[in-house]
Amino acid sequence: MDGAFRIVALVSGRGSNLQAIATEIKEGRLNAEIALVVSDNPEAKALEFCKANNIPAKYIYPGGFKTKLEGDAEAEYIRQIQEINPDLIVLAGFMRVLKSGFIKAFENKIINIHPSLLPKYQGLHTHRRALEAGDKEAGATVHFVNEIVDGGKPIIQAKVPVLPDDNEETLAARVLKEEHRILPEAIRIVISKSAE
Repeated sequence: MDGAFRIVALVSGRGSNLQAIATEIKEGRLNAEIALVVSDNPEAKALEFCKANNIPAKYIYPGGFKTKLEGDAEAEYIRQIQEINPDLIVLAGFMRVLKSGFIKAFENKIINIHPSLLPKYQGLHTHRRALEAGDKEAGATVHFVNEIVDGGKPIIQAKVPVLPDDNEETLAARVLKEEHRILPEAIRIVISKSAE
């Protein structure tokens, strides 16, 4: 696949957003290749998906911190990803905060999908917070990553209605469906901008 946009995806869990990207590539709607998938969780279902679909993937030890990548572990992530030399790093359900060393190593090359209409509800428990606030709509945002958690420049958003009988699970499921649509779309936007 000559000239394809090279992506490294970082994952922690089931990898449903990764699968959405892989499907778009496979069906010819996204001119990209997943050069590597890296997980901070050796049990991540995403690794099984990669194995079944011949996508290069590995677990890299994330260090002793539960919620961030720092120190030697961060340096190892940077080293191994730099070997791949990706055009873009996609955080597809990666549950760690990236620190300045990593962000500087791949400046303006990291995007994240976040399950809220940013700038609302940065961080965790976005659906619960939307419900508690009585919001009429919720959604997802794909944005560039900078040193403010969920604070980078937005690329694309999708909105869903909050229904009267919604709970966290039903709202999350509706938002996730939109995540699967807009993450590949955001990659298409990045590819087209990089070609300008």
